[in-house]
Amino acid sequence: MKRILLILSAAALGLAGAKADLAGDIETILTIGGEGAGNEAASKAWQAIADATEEAAFFEVLQAVGKNNLADNWLLSAASVVAEKNAPDVEALKTFLLETSNAPLAREMVLDLLRSTDGEAATKLFAQLRNDPAEPVRRVAVQFYIDEATRSEEAGQKNVAAEQYREALQAARDADQIKTISAKLEEFGEKVDLPKQFGFLMRWKTIGPFDNLGRAGFDTVFPPEERVALDATHIGKDDAEIQWKEFETANPFGMVDFNKAYGMLKEVTAYAYTEFDSAEDQEVEIRLGCKNAWKVWVNGELVFGRDEYHRGMRIDQYRLKANFKKGLNTILIKCCQNEQKERWTVEWQFQMRVTDHTGTAILATNRGPTPETDKVADLKPNEA
Repeated sequence: MKRILLILSAAALGLAGAKADLAGDIETILTIGGEGAGNEAASKAWQAIADATEEAAFFEVLQAVGKNNLADNWLLSAASVVAEKNAPDVEALKTFLLETSNAPLAREMVLDLLRSTDGEAATKLFAQLRNDPAEPVRRVAVQFYIDEATRSEEAGQKNVAAEQYREALQAARDADQIKTISAKLEEFGEKVDLPKQFGFLMRWKTIGPFDNLGRAGFDTVFPPEERVALDATHIGKDDAEIQWKEFETANPFGMVDFNKAYGMLKEVTAYAYTEFDSAEDQEVEIRLGCKNAWKVWVNGELVFGRDEYHRGMRIDQYRLKANFKKGLNTILIKCCQNEQKERWTVEWQFQMRVTDHTGTAILATNRGPTPETDKVADLKPNEA
């Protein structure tokens, strides 16, 4: 009996040691830095993790994804190797996938693994996942509905296909998928109001250009930041008198292009202002796409800003939490253009929409019909 207890104790110590080593190896990978810092130690740790065969190791590694972006690919590839040796239980995969606090990239990997392991189980989850807050997971679910609609269309089931495309459009957030779905629905004779569907803000008041010489405009407090007075005249760049303009965009993705209002300028700053009538007190997300330096205020309070230029733009690039009160709320955005002259730096623009935490549009009660053409005009006194 004593010998059996000793053997069991030794086995327990071995398992504890293995688990401790796994945690240590994961931590080693998490400490890698830029320019190859820590790569040598991480390589050894990666191999040690990849040698693991326990199902629990797969999930423990995935729990670390998202803690250091530089380490994510190391962790995901190690987890993949572990899964090849011992395919995780389907129910365990579903549990991990449906826990939205897990890192999006890790959940996307689990979804792919679930689809290859038990496609039927994955299919049953797509109705839920199409509204998932994690964009990579949501995208896979949306693509499933697009593919299903395509198959229905090819089978001559036009009405079924149309409904599946509508469901996909409700959930889609990526421009390429949105364009694909919209084109299909329009082929079926349906008019798609994308700006309303996604809640893009289409009507603004703009003022500019102010200066951004030496990129100083981002931190300079110009008059609109102190008080938005739509009937005021201000001194802008090169001591020119400037005043507010009315700006309506007909762009299907709500793009507000300052170049249309002020010309192709460099080293300049402009502001856009709008009023959003909320049906109730509510927490919202201000979702912004912009490749210029920007700041956003809601009801006069600075929400966030980002002082960098021309690093690409996409729908929902930035997600800013804000609280709307019932009734009228104000939104002000500052957008700075820098001195670069390359062709890919000419954009001076943004797109913005208001949503809940899943990206579903919240529409203002004072929202007008979607503009059919762009409009840029001086603001008349009675419009201020």
